[in-house]
Amino acid sequence: MRPTHSGTMTKLKNKKRNIEENEDDQLPIFDKDGGKDGHLDDGDDDQADLSDSEESVFSGLEESGSDSDDEDEEEEEDGDEEKSSDVGEDKAASGDGDDRLSAKDVTKPQSSGQNSKEKKRKKKKAAGKEGGEERVVSDRDSGLKVSSQVDEYEHDTSDEEDIRNTVGNIPMEWYKDYPHIGYDLDGKKIFKPIRNKDELDEFLDKMDNPDYWRTVQDKMTGADIRLSDEQVDLVHRLQEGKFGDVNFNEYEPAVDFFSNEVMIHPVTNRPQDKRSFIPSLIEKEKVSKLVHAIKMGWIKPRRPKETTPQYYDLWAKEDPNSILGRHKMHVPAPKMKLPGHEESYNPPPEYLMSEEERLAWEQQDPEDRKLSFLPQKFACLRAVPAYSRFIHERFERCLDLYLCPRQRKMRVNVNPEDLIPKLPKPKDLQPFPTTQSLVYRGHTSLVRSISVSPSGQWLVSGSDDCTVRFWEVSTARCLKTLEVGGAVKGVSWNPNPAVCLVAVSYDDTILLLNPGLGDRLLCTATDQLISSYEEPEEAKDQPVQWAVSEGEGHEQGHRLVLKHPKAVRQVTWHGKGDYLACVMPDNSSNLQVVIHQVSKRRTQNPFRKSKGLVQCVSFHPVRPYFFVATQRYVRVYNLIKQELTKKLMANCKWISSMSVHPAGDNVICGSYDCRLAWFDLDLSTKPYKVLRHHKKALRSVAYHNHYPLFASGSDDGSVIVCHGMVYNDLLQNPLIVPVKVLKGHTITHDLGVLDVTFHPTQPWVFSSGADGTVRLFT
Repeated sequence: MRPTHSGTMTKLKNKKRNIEENEDDQLPIFDKDGGKDGHLDDGDDDQADLSDSEESVFSGLEESGSDSDDEDEEEEEDGDEEKSSDVGEDKAASGDGDDRLSAKDVTKPQSSGQNSKEKKRKKKKAAGKEGGEERVVSDRDSGLKVSSQVDEYEHDTSDEEDIRNTVGNIPMEWYKDYPHIGYDLDGKKIFKPIRNKDELDEFLDKMDNPDYWRTVQDKMTGADIRLSDEQVDLVHRLQEGKFGDVNFNEYEPAVDFFSNEVMIHPVTNRPQDKRSFIPSLIEKEKVSKLVHAIKMGWIKPRRPKETTPQYYDLWAKEDPNSILGRHKMHVPAPKMKLPGHEESYNPPPEYLMSEEERLAWEQQDPEDRKLSFLPQKFACLRAVPAYSRFIHERFERCLDLYLCPRQRKMRVNVNPEDLIPKLPKPKDLQPFPTTQSLVYRGHTSLVRSISVSPSGQWLVSGSDDCTVRFWEVSTARCLKTLEVGGAVKGVSWNPNPAVCLVAVSYDDTILLLNPGLGDRLLCTATDQLISSYEEPEEAKDQPVQWAVSEGEGHEQGHRLVLKHPKAVRQVTWHGKGDYLACVMPDNSSNLQVVIHQVSKRRTQNPFRKSKGLVQCVSFHPVRPYFFVATQRYVRVYNLIKQELTKKLMANCKWISSMSVHPAGDNVICGSYDCRLAWFDLDLSTKPYKVLRHHKKALRSVAYHNHYPLFASGSDDGSVIVCHGMVYNDLLQNPLIVPVKVLKGHTITHDLGVLDVTFHPTQPWVFSSGADGTVRLFT
């Protein structure tokens, strides 16, 4: 035994010399590893070494060391078997029977990877300490003891995936920033292998290593595992969607545990209940009640079903008492044409077809043929063959019966007259204007705006020819013509009968005129009212400049001039005649609507910010409300509370004009997309009715002050007058009936009627057009 031991020692000494030569390469790496172990266990050096050996055995990690390690491994590969036998003999010499067994057990199943780990461990021992032979032997003993501990789980059959890493079923990405990958059974950290392979090493490994394709990395331990043939086969089976077990038969015949045959032996051998053979008192009571009910005739016993089959006659129309005859879904049988000469077996010769006729018949579609068969001649009835299309036609007949529509079509017989709503006749809704009475001629360009004096005696019109004309209503005589400095966009007569003032807007100016018509006292009172104004001590900055007309302008009737920052499009008076609102459409500015107070000569901008392009405005006839129409909405503001009370949705693209009913609860809006929307303010914010009577854009709408009438003027050159009755009863909806289409204006430059207004007392309507005329319809 001795020589072998000495042989081992000489080998160890040689190895120590090799390591000392390669110390430069080796030691830093081991220092690193040692450092890592140092974190785990801060005991003396022996302990550290031992723990390191335990570490590498328990975790099964392959440490990727430097090149010198690989060279050492190559040198030692020859002596591998020798060494293991040495260890075995050495143990036998020491007389440790059990240890010997376990050592042998270890050496056989250990893979070459573990052998190389043992070698590395021995190398570390040799490099780290220059101890004697006994020291090496004792270290080796301890190594063997450790490996015998490992072997306990070598052939463990438990279902756990990997017994060596104890972190449990958690994502291993959690450890990606740590140097270790989990903990072993003793709670020590399992360190990740030092993976310093770059892409070139990977590629060379891929080329050189024949098992590269079957090598996978274990996420629990970080080690590379070579899959066995069985495991590769299992992966292939799973990829193909097969069962993992080769021997599993998915098409095994099902086993019937219960057959349909009644067996003599019961499934259970429990003794019968007492209640199964003793009569039940509750059941006796129930049965007696049922017997009594049958005797009294309350319950009729079930009649046996008649087994004789019932047949239905599909065409049972003839008998009116039969079920199908009374049935609503009855379909009468089609009446067949009676057979004629052509169907005879020996028809007259004129019914037989010639060769050309027969060819033409064959080329026709079956639907187009006059006869569905070819007339044929036979010598006698016995020679007539069976009808060739008999089965075909019988089948089609059955198909017709089967597919005959059983769905009942309810045809609604509606009289078209009933669909038209019942409206009163226009004759019953008089008075309303029907005929053109007067034409007021004199303007040379289109007349944009007209207005009637509160007395109904005078009419003012403003035109693009830069003139304002005053007319006598009853005679169509032009009493006065005033020239202004631009095309007149709007005129409005003060509705207060005690004041004689007309507002005229052109460019950025509003003129207040005293026409001097009618009562002389009234005109002088108006002039005195304007001249009696006293300026306040503190003059406030106003957005509009007020100026008093003097000289020639005063003689013509100009009284006040209001200069605005932008072009004015519309002017309208409040019912009391002191306030005047004007519109200056401009989307970019907040100053679109201003309200002037004539008696105090002050101007205010009621809106802090604009809500769209303002089209027109109007005062409420009785309450302190102000209506502002933008392109799509009409907003109703309370002037006292200074807040928005309603927002009406016009359901049209672009509002052109607006008028408020004299009672104040209804509004009409005309729009450029040919619609007239009637709003009932008490009802909804959406239109109560939308009328599309005009073919082109609406330019103007107006209510009558006293009669239930409203009118609309359009670019199609017509004025449509409608009866619009508003009832005091809130439950009754307004009655809207179109009564008359008034025509007379000629269309000029695609423009028709530009403004309409009613006479204050009579059911007359005035209209102004692009043809330069004003017309009165009475």
